[in-house]
Amino acid sequence: MFKKITRFKGLLVLIVALSIGLNAQAQKKQYKIACIGFYNLENLFDTIDSPDTHDYEFLPDGKKVWNSEKYYKKLDKMAEVISQIGDEYVKGGPHILGVSEIENRSVLEDLIKMPQLKSSNYGIVHYQSPDERGVDVGLLYRKDYFKVLSSNSYILKFDFDKDDETRAQLLVTGLYDGDTIHIIVDHWPSRGGGELASRPKRNAAGDLARQTVDLLLKINKDAKIIVMGDLNDNPDNESVKKHLKSNRNIDKLKEGELYNPYYNIYKKGVGTNAYRDAWSLFDQLIISQGLISDNKSTYVYWKSNIFRKKFLIQNEGIFKGYPKRTFSYDRFQNGYSDHFPVYMFLIKEK
Repeated sequence: MFKKITRFKGLLVLIVALSIGLNAQAQKKQYKIACIGFYNLENLFDTIDSPDTHDYEFLPDGKKVWNSEKYYKKLDKMAEVISQIGDEYVKGGPHILGVSEIENRSVLEDLIKMPQLKSSNYGIVHYQSPDERGVDVGLLYRKDYFKVLSSNSYILKFDFDKDDETRAQLLVTGLYDGDTIHIIVDHWPSRGGGELASRPKRNAAGDLARQTVDLLLKINKDAKIIVMGDLNDNPDNESVKKHLKSNRNIDKLKEGELYNPYYNIYKKGVGTNAYRDAWSLFDQLIISQGLISDNKSTYVYWKSNIFRKKFLIQNEGIFKGYPKRTFSYDRFQNGYSDHFPVYMFLIKEK
C-alpha cells in the first residue's frame, strides 16, 4: 500500500512539473498585435461650399453656423478619439481605420495633421461618391504597418429607385507585415422613411458587399477579408445575416460564410448608437474564415470591442448615457460623434 501511494505521489509530482513547464513555455510565446477599426465621424464637413453636394447646413451662413473654429474643434475631438482606439495594446491609433460621414479627402488630410495623429504617419484612401448629401467613406492606414496594393470604389445602384444616389463601397487591398488583407468599407443606406420601407436598399448594399467578397474568395478561398462600416442595420437584420451571409457562431460557419463577432455583443444589449432610449449596433467588423485559425504563423482574429470611454458619453440632460455628439438639434455641443467606434485585434506569433 505504501509503495502504491508513493508511486501515485511521484506521478502527481511529474504531472504538476510537466504542467508548470508547458505553462512556462506558453507564456514565453510572444505575439504581434494588429489593431483594425471603424468610426463614423458624424458629418465631418469643411466650411467651403461645394456646389455639387448639399452641404449648405455646414457653411458659415447655414443653420448650423459651421465655421473654422467649430471645424477645428471637431477635428481635435476626432483626433483625440482615434489616437486612443485600441490603446490597451496599440499606441497611436489603429493601424487601419475605416471612416464614414466625411465630406471629401481634404477633411481627412486636415485630420491626420492634428497633433494627436501626426506622428502616427497615416495615409489616406478616398474616392468621391455620388451621395446626395456629399458624405463618403474612406480608409486611414498607418504607413509604417500597412502598404496599399490596390483600391477601388463600387457604386451602389437600385433597380427599384434609379434616382437615389448613396455612398459607394470602398475596397482596399494591402500588405500588413507580409499578410495580404482586403478591407471593404461601407456606409449602407439610412433608415429614413422607416426601417421597413428602406430595408430593400440595405439588402441591396449587403448584396453588393457580398459580390465583392465572393470575387475575392474566388481568387483565393482563404482570403483575409474584413467588411466594416456603419450598416444602419443590426447584426440580426436580414441585410447582414442573409444578404451579406454572416454568422454569429464561429464554430458553425458554412462554406463562404463570414463571422460576425458583433452579433453576440449586440445580444448582450450593447450598442454603438442610441435612438429613443434604444441601443443599436450598426457599426460592425465582419471577417472571412481566412482570418480564423489556430495556426498563428499568419495574422488571425483574436477579439473585438467597442470603444466607449467615459469622455465619449453624455453625462447630463435628456441624452444622458448616449454618445456625446457634435450637434443636438442644430446646437453645437462640442462633442465627438453620435456613434462609438468599433475595433478588433489580429495576432501573429513572433
